[in-house]
Amino acid sequence: MSSPLARRAALALLAAVVPGVTPFPAAADEVLVFAAASLTNALDQVAAAWTAETGHTAVMSYAGSSALARQVQEGAPADLLVLASTDWMDAVEASGGLRADTRRDILGNRLVLIAHGPDVPPVTMDERLDLAGMLDGGRLSMALVEAVPAGVYGKAALTSLGLWDDVEPRVAQSDNVRAALALVARGEAPLGIVYATDAAVEDNVTVIGTFPEGSHAPIAYPAAITAQSDSGVAATFLDFMTSDTARAIWQESGFSVLD
Repeated sequence: MSSPLARRAALALLAAVVPGVTPFPAAADEVLVFAAASLTNALDQVAAAWTAETGHTAVMSYAGSSALARQVQEGAPADLLVLASTDWMDAVEASGGLRADTRRDILGNRLVLIAHGPDVPPVTMDERLDLAGMLDGGRLSMALVEAVPAGVYGKAALTSLGLWDDVEPRVAQSDNVRAALALVARGEAPLGIVYATDAAVEDNVTVIGTFPEGSHAPIAYPAAITAQSDSGVAATFLDFMTSDTARAIWQESGFSVLD
């Protein structure tokens, strides 16, 4: 267990190195949640519904799953960890960073190809797609392909379809999937690979194709209470994330609910 003073100091230090971390300590009726950036809009709504129902508060910190996992492994004062990668959650669990018997897979998602602007015609996502030609000298926006789940899934899908070698020199990598989405939304990259739920919150992009499920590993979002959590309501919020109220929010946002 960490003392309130140590928790405050650790969170203030974390705020300086991880974008999105809010430098406020979690009190007895608060829970500090480290969550994958792709969950931002929907999880904010879930947290608001939880607050309305219970009076408790969830302090949210969004970033790439790899960054969050490493921070928890280094002792960051999170109560709950929700990642877009079972591999990164495996790593945290193997290092002793999770409370025993609290881990569960709660959500699923789909991987899509997006284009800048409205009314872009759809394409067929198979090995015949001339993705390099579609870029026309521009960049393919992706999250980090060796670390961030959306990027890892994206590289795997392109490799499975035989497209990776042709587009690899044109890939622009970002620290998280929302940053990859933003490059396409601003027109700085003509195409990008993100989750379907990310594309749904951005008006300046069009989904032009959905990757076949068999082209990459299943997309799952595991959640767990961290080993160092001293929040009295962490388990309550973890349960609420798969309640009927939360389920409606997740599904409205385009996620599939697994738990």
